[in-house]
Amino acid sequence: MALLSIENLAVSFYTRNGITRAVRDISFSVELGETLAIVGESGSGKSVSCYSMLGLIPCPPGKIESGKALFDGVDLLNCSDTKLREIRGNKIAMIFQDPMTCLNPYLTVGEQLVEPLIYHKKLSRAEAKKKAIDLMTEVGIRTPEENFDAWPHEFSGGMRQRVMIAMALIAEPQLLIADEPTTALDVTIQKQILDLIADIQKKRNIGVIFISHDLGVVKNLADKVIVMKAGQIVEQGTAQEVLSNPKHEYTQKLLAAIPSGAKDTPHHNNSDSQILVQVKNLVTDFKVKGNVFRAVNDVSFNIYSKEILGLVGESGSGKSTIGRSILRLVNASGGSVTYHSEELLNKNAQQMKPLRRKMQMIFQDPYASLNPRMTIYDTLAEPMKLHGIAKGAELNQAVLKLMDDVGLARAFVRKYPHEFSGGQRQRIAIGRAIATKPEFIVADEPVSALDVTIQKQILELIGYLVDKHELSMLFISHDLAVVRKLCDRVIVLKHGVLVESGEVETLWQNPQHDYTRDLLQAVMH
Repeated sequence: MALLSIENLAVSFYTRNGITRAVRDISFSVELGETLAIVGESGSGKSVSCYSMLGLIPCPPGKIESGKALFDGVDLLNCSDTKLREIRGNKIAMIFQDPMTCLNPYLTVGEQLVEPLIYHKKLSRAEAKKKAIDLMTEVGIRTPEENFDAWPHEFSGGMRQRVMIAMALIAEPQLLIADEPTTALDVTIQKQILDLIADIQKKRNIGVIFISHDLGVVKNLADKVIVMKAGQIVEQGTAQEVLSNPKHEYTQKLLAAIPSGAKDTPHHNNSDSQILVQVKNLVTDFKVKGNVFRAVNDVSFNIYSKEILGLVGESGSGKSTIGRSILRLVNASGGSVTYHSEELLNKNAQQMKPLRRKMQMIFQDPYASLNPRMTIYDTLAEPMKLHGIAKGAELNQAVLKLMDDVGLARAFVRKYPHEFSGGQRQRIAIGRAIATKPEFIVADEPVSALDVTIQKQILELIGYLVDKHELSMLFISHDLAVVRKLCDRVIVLKHGVLVESGEVETLWQNPQHDYTRDLLQAVMH
């Protein structure tokens, strides 16, 4: 008998804009010791189908229209709140996508692990602490005794996700639901988390539902795969069947969106290009709790005119700090950064202003970098007004032209950021960056948290705009497959030190440094 059996589940959301049919009559099952992957783009109904059976969708506006969710003989959709609470967290556990928003910032990591043991398992505090420390060791958290009293903000993204896995496993559940647990993580950390989930599943013989938008991630993890689109299951079968021989065109589209292969257009020949940005012996320090932390350590490289230079490394390697140091968004501690042979590090804010028109940045999270109180028109018009590029009717035309350039309908121009999807918001952020007709753009992980299909569109858009406007770009990423598809050359950073650089294809085929090999191994996993 199946551990969990979903039958004819339908979920709708009743909003001011009408009814959204989020999940439409879907059925599936999971056995003990089996991993089921549910795959699809954002908004396809993957998460809603799992949240609804655990009573985690807000009612209203959400409403379960029909269906059954049988777990251990209990219909989760029609049992009492008390019974559901007893099952949830105890027999069925969940790992959420963003650990920082799910962990309580006011409680230490240890306290959050101990709490469910005292609540669900009725253990004493001493017993609960011992079990929590054992589990922290199992999920790969170093020095668990010391980290037991650490706060969530003191952990990296990968370590916080390990804490979430420990919290999910603490009550020894029979079913684990993992909702996009690796989306915004580095490829090396992602591989560790996926291996960890697979190891724990084998060791404990539990059922796993793994929700993802990336078919590449689930290929080595899942036994069965369900592909969802617009609330419906369009294809399902064994992982081998679905991934090797997809029948539905939507599944084929998802597989085609996984970055693979080299850049389509030939690489720029830098021997006859001028150096646009030159970084020499760059050092950037931060003061942390009275100590000096060296984020960037003696890094040197050139960015040539009309090229895309990739900058790769794990979280905390100093990639973003380099990009921000070049643009003077953080102050470097030493070294030299020149733009058209003009030194930037000794300029004050007033002297930097005219140069800012020519040097722009695309941030990782467009929701955080766009002003929620400004319409898209205002967002795109602001840099042009600030630098005196256009005004009046000319400004209106320039804004509409930017909307065309980044592939957004002109009719959207009076909308606010919250009315757009993640991919559309990133298009707006790109539009704002090219509004001043810059020569040089720093793109900081602009596709890391997007669906593979949206990621593919944004990468194609960046490539198109770079060619059209003859831009130069520093493209920061933790994903070598993405860098291979887009960039001409690449530099590899580890702990603030440049360990390898060269043409992308040369480095891909013949990496010289062990760290580069590890990054490539994680991509090919």
